[in-house]
Amino acid sequence: MENKEKLKRYIPLVHFIAEVIGENCEVVLHDVTNPDESIIEAVNGHLSGRNVGGHLTDLALKILQEKKYIDKHYISNYKGNSKNNQTFRSSSYFIKDENNSIIGMLCVNIDISNVIKARDWLDNIIMSNTSVNVEEEKAHPNLELDLSENLEENLDSLLSSLITGVLLECEVSPERMSPDEKMEVIKKLNDKGVFLLKGGVSEVAKHLKASEATIYRYLNKVK
Repeated sequence: MENKEKLKRYIPLVHFIAEVIGENCEVVLHDVTNPDESIIEAVNGHLSGRNVGGHLTDLALKILQEKKYIDKHYISNYKGNSKNNQTFRSSSYFIKDENNSIIGMLCVNIDISNVIKARDWLDNIIMSNTSVNVEEEKAHPNLELDLSENLEENLDSLLSSLITGVLLECEVSPERMSPDEKMEVIKKLNDKGVFLLKGGVSEVAKHLKASEATIYRYLNKVK
């Protein structure tokens, strides 16, 4: 049975979860074998601006690249962010085949933006005239703070965000980078799963002011 046919069995579950949790819950089913157009079903996709035919997130790409799914069935309660600054409590279930290879992900994103605003309002009322520095752990006590996900609706934006994020960590501009420094950039981008996406090589080549052939050469060395 084709992977897509196997994943279609989960479509009723997508709708079930969304209906049980309510309108502030986005549920997305991904076919991870097609990273560029992975979303095969989405309910309440307007919450993050994503629809069927959308791509994998930055976190999903990293999970695939680092094979985090091998000894786990799911990851839960991590922070998700959308481009319009909404905050989500997110969880992802790994769908695997009989060989324990991942074929899909069932992702549940609950918009907690209004809950956070309500909490802040209550804090302001309760702690009026008191200076309180709330640590991140206290602000989101049940969130997995080691993980975060950006729910980008546009593939070009995702690529640009991932590449720019790595380049900002560098001390020199791409034009002044040595081959070793460019190799390190390629390694970091590969770890983030950038090259799993179509157009990843050409986009990195543009940012590094290098040819695609050069990027492929670096990539072969770091893999």
